[in-house]
Amino acid sequence: MKIYLDCFPCFLRQALEAARMARADEERQRAILDRTMALLRDVPLESTPPEIGDRVHRIVRQLTGNNDPYAAVKAESTREALRLYPRLKALVAEDGDRLERAIRIAIAGNVIDLATGVSFDLEEGLERILHQPFAINDLAAFKRALSEARSILYLADNAGETVFDRILIEALSLPVTYAVKGGPVINDATVADALAAGLGEVAEVVSTGSDAPGTILSRCSAEFRNLYERAELIIAKGQANYETLSDDASARSNLASPLEPRDKRADVSEEGGRLFFLLKVKCPVIARDIGAPVGSIVLKRG
Repeated sequence: MKIYLDCFPCFLRQALEAARMARADEERQRAILDRTMALLRDVPLESTPPEIGDRVHRIVRQLTGNNDPYAAVKAESTREALRLYPRLKALVAEDGDRLERAIRIAIAGNVIDLATGVSFDLEEGLERILHQPFAINDLAAFKRALSEARSILYLADNAGETVFDRILIEALSLPVTYAVKGGPVINDATVADALAAGLGEVAEVVSTGSDAPGTILSRCSAEFRNLYERAELIIAKGQANYETLSDDASARSNLASPLEPRDKRADVSEEGGRLFFLLKVKCPVIARDIGAPVGSIVLKRG
């Protein structure tokens, strides 16, 4: 998904918020905003929002000397989500379509997104998402893809949300590889964040090798790109993964090095693709691009 002019004020807000999270003084905050505005003057409009967000947060880390301004917030989000874990497990165990309920719970965790600047209430969001209709619902296609695959690559989003992802992974019948960031950026999950949420007990936790938001394949390690290319079924959580992977074929064409061929079982383009996005729409730009209103929940085949 390309960048929109509407994204520019959001980048400035993120820069200021991150600077304050890093406890920068007012003079340093101003310097960060000046550098961010200079960056935005020359942004190519064919860039994706996470590519520019990555550069913005690098400015913050460089000028503050704080490599992980959101560390305390991430830890608290994980603790709060783990407090809900027994209740989430009980909800999945209720009668009805347990897979759909686990998917809804995973999407409910997507409210934990500090990049959007939207406040969130985990428990209130959970109750609403358990009952609201999907704006885009490719559940039937997902179930078919699940029945044909032998394993799943799950692209994580934020810390704390990891606990909600764990609920869905525990409801799946296939082995899962859970991919997280290679280093801190905003409140995105790293290996340490995933392990703190217990993901190591239910999946193989790997790093994308990149500390940029979303999944910018050209920035990921060769090992991860190979894993992505060969994956039979991919679950991509959150808006940033949608922004970077909504044109999967284009994203893969930009890989920096040749990769091993994907298993033929993974080539399901005739059926609509192997990639499924799970997210809550929190931004008017995403709403316009994906074709679903702000506040809606989406299970969309890529």
